[in-house]
Amino acid sequence: MRHACPVTAFQKLISGKYKLRIVWDLQDGPRRYSEIRSGLLRGADGTAEIAPRVLSRELKALAQSGLIDRKDYGVMPPKVEYRLTRKGRTFVPVIAAIRDWGSRHLAAGAEGYGVAAE
Repeated sequence: MRHACPVTAFQKLISGKYKLRIVWDLQDGPRRYSEIRSGLLRGADGTAEIAPRVLSRELKALAQSGLIDRKDYGVMPPKVEYRLTRKGRTFVPVIAAIRDWGSRHLAAGAEGYGVAAE
Protein backbone atom coordinates (compact mmCIF):
# COMPACT_ATOMS: atom_id res chain seq x y z
CA MET A 1 0.00 0.00 0.00
CA ARG A 2 1.38 3.40 -0.99
CA HIS A 3 0.98 6.31 1.43
CA ALA A 4 0.46 9.84 0.17
CA CYS A 5 2.88 12.54 1.22
CA PRO A 6 1.32 14.38 4.20
CA VAL A 7 2.54 17.76 2.91
CA THR A 8 0.93 17.18 -0.48
CA ALA A 9 -2.28 16.00 1.19
CA PHE A 10 -2.28 19.10 3.42
CA GLN A 11 -1.64 21.37 0.44
CA LYS A 12 -4.57 19.86 -1.43
CA LEU A 13 -6.78 20.19 1.64
CA ILE A 14 -6.19 23.94 1.95
CA SER A 15 -5.73 24.86 -1.70
CA GLY A 16 -7.94 27.75 -2.67
CA LYS A 17 -7.89 31.42 -1.93
CA TYR A 18 -10.41 31.45 0.94
CA LYS A 19 -10.30 28.12 2.80
CA LEU A 20 -7.93 29.19 5.57
CA ARG A 21 -9.90 32.39 6.16
CA ILE A 22 -13.21 30.50 6.29
CA VAL A 23 -11.91 28.01 8.86
CA TRP A 24 -10.38 30.86 10.88
CA ASP A 25 -13.67 32.80 10.90
CA LEU A 26 -15.63 29.73 12.01
CA GLN A 27 -13.53 29.27 15.16
CA ASP A 28 -15.88 31.62 17.03
CA GLY A 29 -18.94 29.53 16.25
CA PRO A 30 -21.44 28.72 13.52
CA ARG A 31 -21.95 31.21 10.71
CA ARG A 32 -24.48 31.58 7.95
CA TYR A 33 -23.41 31.95 4.32
CA SER A 34 -23.86 35.75 4.31
CA GLU A 35 -21.83 36.09 7.53
CA ILE A 36 -18.99 34.06 6.06
CA ARG A 37 -19.10 36.14 2.88
CA SER A 38 -18.97 39.45 4.74
CA GLY A 39 -16.21 38.09 7.00
CA LEU A 40 -14.05 37.39 3.97
CA LEU A 41 -14.32 41.04 2.96
CA ARG A 42 -13.13 42.31 6.36
CA GLY A 43 -9.51 43.30 6.46
CA ALA A 44 -8.85 42.31 2.88
CA ASP A 45 -7.47 45.50 1.37
CA GLY A 46 -7.88 45.60 -2.37
CA THR A 47 -9.62 42.25 -2.48
CA ALA A 48 -12.45 41.95 -4.95
CA GLU A 49 -15.76 40.73 -3.62
CA ILE A 50 -15.95 36.94 -3.60
CA ALA A 51 -18.27 35.47 -6.21
CA PRO A 52 -21.10 33.39 -4.71
CA ARG A 53 -20.14 30.43 -6.91
CA VAL A 54 -16.55 30.55 -5.60
CA LEU A 55 -17.64 30.73 -1.97
CA SER A 56 -20.08 27.85 -2.47
CA ARG A 57 -17.31 25.76 -4.05
CA GLU A 58 -14.91 26.50 -1.15
CA LEU A 59 -17.57 25.63 1.46
CA LYS A 60 -18.44 22.41 -0.33
CA ALA A 61 -14.76 21.39 -0.52
CA LEU A 62 -14.23 22.14 3.20
CA ALA A 63 -17.30 20.06 4.06
CA GLN A 64 -16.08 17.17 1.88
CA SER A 65 -12.68 17.29 3.59
CA GLY A 66 -14.35 17.02 6.99
CA LEU A 67 -13.17 20.41 8.29
CA ILE A 68 -16.63 21.98 8.41
CA ASP A 69 -20.19 20.78 8.74
CA ARG A 70 -23.16 22.18 6.85
CA LYS A 71 -26.49 22.21 8.67
CA ASP A 72 -29.62 22.89 6.62
CA TYR A 73 -32.60 23.70 8.82
CA GLY A 74 -35.07 22.92 6.02
CA VAL A 75 -37.12 26.07 6.51
CA MET A 76 -38.25 28.89 4.26
CA PRO A 77 -36.57 31.24 3.75
CA PRO A 78 -33.61 28.88 3.67
CA LYS A 79 -31.43 28.76 6.77
CA VAL A 80 -28.07 27.04 6.49
CA GLU A 81 -25.22 27.25 8.99
CA TYR A 82 -21.62 26.18 8.74
CA ARG A 83 -19.54 25.15 11.75
CA LEU A 84 -16.18 23.57 12.41
CA THR A 85 -16.05 19.84 12.98
CA ARG A 86 -13.77 18.32 15.59
CA LYS A 87 -11.18 17.87 12.83
CA GLY A 88 -11.65 21.51 11.82
CA ARG A 89 -11.12 22.74 15.38
CA THR A 90 -7.78 20.90 15.52
CA PHE A 91 -6.75 22.89 12.42
CA VAL A 92 -7.24 26.33 14.05
CA PRO A 93 -3.87 26.25 15.90
CA VAL A 94 -2.15 25.50 12.58
CA ILE A 95 -3.71 28.62 11.05
CA ALA A 96 -2.76 30.60 14.17
CA ALA A 97 0.86 29.51 13.68
CA ILE A 98 0.71 30.63 10.03
CA ARG A 99 -0.76 33.98 11.13
CA ASP A 100 1.97 34.42 13.76
CA TRP A 101 4.68 33.56 11.26
CA GLY A 102 3.22 36.08 8.81
CA SER A 103 3.10 38.77 11.48
CA ARG A 104 6.75 38.22 12.33
CA HIS A 105 8.17 37.81 8.85
CA LEU A 106 5.90 39.63 6.43
CA ALA A 107 4.87 42.73 8.38
CA ALA A 108 8.29 44.32 7.92
CA GLY A 109 7.75 44.40 4.18
CA ALA A 110 9.87 42.82 1.50
CA GLU A 111 13.20 42.98 3.35
CA GLY A 112 14.42 39.57 4.33
CA TYR A 113 11.69 37.93 2.29
CA GLY A 114 12.45 35.53 -0.49
CA VAL A 115 15.17 33.10 -1.33
CA ALA A 116 18.83 34.04 -1.20
CA ALA A 117 20.67 33.85 -4.48
CA GLU A 118 23.08 30.96 -4.74
